[in-house]
Amino acid sequence: MRCMKVIIDIPDKEADFGMKVLKSLSFVMKAKPLSAGSEKLLKDLQEAAEEVRLHKQGKIKLKTAEQLLNEL
Repeated sequence: MRCMKVIIDIPDKEADFGMKVLKSLSFVMKAKPLSAGSEKLLKDLQEAAEEVRLHKQGKIKLKTAEQLLNEL
């Protein structure tokens, strides 16, 4: 069975109620909050994907692998 993954933003003060609602829906297979580390990783990946998109459009120039290695 294929499942769609969905990320939603819920204000902290409503998080408990939001999770109860999601878990009460029969078609929701799993509902769990992201850890702080996972949230940061997701944000970083979204930013990286946006940079790649802009690079492909010719709007920004990305560093080469050699430039990145030289920074280390």
